[in-house]
Amino acid sequence: MKVALVYTSTTPELIETVEREIRKQIGEDIELISYEDASILKDAIEAGKVPAKAAARLISIYMQAVQEDAEAIINLCSSVGEVADAAQKLSKYIGVPIVRVDEEMCREAVRSGKRIGVMATLSSTLNPTKNTLYRVAREIGADVELVDGLIEGAFGLDQTSFKAKMLEKANAMKSQVDVLLFAQGSMAYCEDYIAKQCNMKVLSSPRFGAKALRDALKSKGVL
Repeated sequence: MKVALVYTSTTPELIETVEREIRKQIGEDIELISYEDASILKDAIEAGKVPAKAAARLISIYMQAVQEDAEAIINLCSSVGEVADAAQKLSKYIGVPIVRVDEEMCREAVRSGKRIGVMATLSSTLNPTKNTLYRVAREIGADVELVDGLIEGAFGLDQTSFKAKMLEKANAMKSQVDVLLFAQGSMAYCEDYIAKQCNMKVLSSPRFGAKALRDALKSKGVL
């Protein structure tokens, strides 16, 4: 069984975490086929949103995965998550679910507390994640207060420097929030560290995305 992993940017840590979590949920026999187009994220950063042509390229990747016999697709970039949302009707028609890596994480955050700190290194990721949090909060009738945790200058740092930046921002935010949410899957390797250092609940997306992918495959009847 094939599953498509769709990235707009990768790090070794992100690839390792995503693949580990998916195999943990679905099994070692799953065939993972990866697709990446860094130009989509680049255009989203420059425009402050996902431009039409970038969205079209992303949807083309989804369709390529369908042509290459993927049973399901997981969208691994939160900056373009709303494009995945827009493609849901098509995905239901063709019978290949498109799962967002971060949606169930956002649901868990809303269930965990009213005040949610949203940590990101890119505003292009911060705002779509906030939109998703507001949407899932409306769906369950919850009120939420979102606190921005944009970490300037952290994108692309080495692990040690990145973790130090993350901890500095988390410490500055922790008295204002009930839960911290990492808007980028590439932050996931810091989850346990920040949770222990700040003594609070911290959420990152890969494990939630892997569970959502498993549930989609079960609903489809292929798992």
